[in-house]
Order: sequence, then structure tokens, then C-alpha cells
Amino acid sequence: MSSQVIKITEELLNPILKEKNLQLADIEYVKEGKNWFLRVYIDKEGGVDIVECGEVSEQLSEKLDETDPITEAYFLEVSSPGVERPLKSKEDFVKNINNNVFIKLYERIDGEKEFEGILKAFKDDTVTIEYKIKTRKKQVEIPYDKIAKARLAVMF
Repeated sequence: MSSQVIKITEELLNPILKEKNLQLADIEYVKEGKNWFLRVYIDKEGGVDIVECGEVSEQLSEKLDETDPITEAYFLEVSSPGVERPLKSKEDFVKNINNNVFIKLYERIDGEKEFEGILKAFKDDTVTIEYKIKTRKKQVEIPYDKIAKARLAVMF
């Protein structure tokens, strides 16, 4: 059901974003406590502002009301993906080489299921991450199809 809501939302959203030269970063449809939230994350080069988020929210809300794909009550939120934006596509990985990333895997590599470090390369459907263990730098190669979730990471 959740994946159907996301699919329909994306179909309704794409023409709105195209007209405004915006990109879809992510869509979530989640239950938190008693409430359902439909969260849409949009972006563009240089970032989006609150006015753009408001316009997209208004137009998407109208389209959702017309098609009525969601049976339960929900809150619609449209925002920027922020500094820890998800990496959803191969293009996202290519665009973020030399940035800090956090990657969660479906299965362990070198005994680990999570890696945080610098994205060094994306080649032949393999992600290369450089990470630190104490003071030593190590590299790990991760097959793209083993990645459960990936996002940019802020390092302090």
C-alpha cells in the first residue's frame, strides 16, 4: 500500500517539478504514532527555498485531492532533503564523489553492515568508500546491489 502511494505521488509530482525545474530527491509515506505522513523532498542546484516548497505542496495537494489515492488521513510535507540527503540512484553516487557518505548494507562486507566515510569512486556498479579505523585509513568496495540505504553524512 505504501509503495502504491509513493508511485502515484511520484506520477502526480513529476509534471509539477518539471515545470518548475526542480528534482525529486525522495518520497516517504510513513506512520508515526497515530498519524500518517506523506513527505516529499525536492531539490535543485543551489537548493530550494520555502516559497518553492509551498508552491509544490499546494499544487500536489490539489492533484492528490482530485485523484484521492490515500484512504486514511495524512499530513503532506514538502521540503528540501537537507544536508543528509538520501542517495537514491547511481547518478547520485557519481555526483557525490569526494563527499562524506553513510551506507547501510543488506549483508555484511568485512564483517560490517554500515560504513561511513568518503565516497572515492563509483565504477562498474561498485562504490568505493575510504573510512578510518582509529588512525588508519581503509578502503572498501561495495557492490551497488548490496546497498540498502545511502545518504550524505555530516562529519564533525
